[in-house]
Amino acid sequence: MPLPIATVDAKGRQAHGAAVLAIGTANPTSCVPQEEYADWYFRVTKSEHLRELKAKMERICQKSRIKKRYFHDMEDTLLKHPELVDSALPSLDARQSILASTMPEVAAAAAARAIAEWGRPAADIIHLVFSTSSGAHMPGADLRHASLLDLRPTVQRTMMYMNGCSAASAALRVAKDIAENNHGARVLVAAADHTLINFRAPHEDHPETLIMQALFGDSAAAVIVGSVSSGTGGHANGHQMSGVEHPLFEMLSASQTVVPNSEDAAAGKLTEDGLVFCPSPKMPALLRQPVEQCLVDAVIGMLGSGGSSNWNDLFWAVHPGGPAILDSVEAALALAPGKLGASRHVLSEYGNLAGGWAPAPA
Repeated sequence: MPLPIATVDAKGRQAHGAAVLAIGTANPTSCVPQEEYADWYFRVTKSEHLRELKAKMERICQKSRIKKRYFHDMEDTLLKHPELVDSALPSLDARQSILASTMPEVAAAAAARAIAEWGRPAADIIHLVFSTSSGAHMPGADLRHASLLDLRPTVQRTMMYMNGCSAASAALRVAKDIAENNHGARVLVAAADHTLINFRAPHEDHPETLIMQALFGDSAAAVIVGSVSSGTGGHANGHQMSGVEHPLFEMLSASQTVVPNSEDAAAGKLTEDGLVFCPSPKMPALLRQPVEQCLVDAVIGMLGSGGSSNWNDLFWAVHPGGPAILDSVEAALALAPGKLGASRHVLSEYGNLAGGWAPAPA
């Protein structure tokens, strides 16, 4: 039984819970089937002579459970910027320059769809939270994003960089706090990630590069978050908050924990060769042991000690980091077949989307 959006705090005052009011997604138009990716990748990086590495890449792609991924004009970009392929050449400046325009644009496309679904003018957005792990700028991608959407100059921007796979959760947690502590505020949360930041040619001394190249895709998503209460319209900056809005999901709780001994499990750093990210093969095993206790703690905090521990009673949307991650969560919680169907669908149709944002099924 879901909790009502409007609750009462310890002093008897009405509390206004956060809710997702609209969702929008966007993908680049260039699509590469996974069964063709190894051929494409070794061709565009001029690495077809590395036959053993190509054979390994083909095996990784076959085991990935990914059918296709989307990319933003990658081949044209590589032709114009050979330094993106040659690791002996510094390429961070070129990557940053390209990402400065492509990321806000695809994120704006996703946000425009969310705003259209929301049904209110973009000028009614009071806060913007923008998240990416693809590059870093000052002013940030949030400013360009706000300009593309014609948000008000006074929109309060929060820029989040380098949160990796936890970016979606972190951005939504921030939006929830903003919405619940600024009555009537509407928060646009947008995120985009672009594989250009970590794209590089295969190298015999770094076979782990193949895993990164075989899993990730490009995407953007946006949601609008607001604090609403049952039976009340509310106001924010003179705008009536009723009628057109239809909450899709209640945001009952947000929490974060660090799994012991996981500090180096998903480590990355910006270098002259772009973002070097090395996921540890021990990550699925690290998740398996503590995941249930993390959920118990979260459910008790949200629903009290009477919360159910039958995890099959819940709907699941786990970040599709890879098949081993999903298998580990499924086994640890004894989930029934199909309970991670939404996550497996996203992995199959789009790949790992880095920041944790998942497009709606096509």
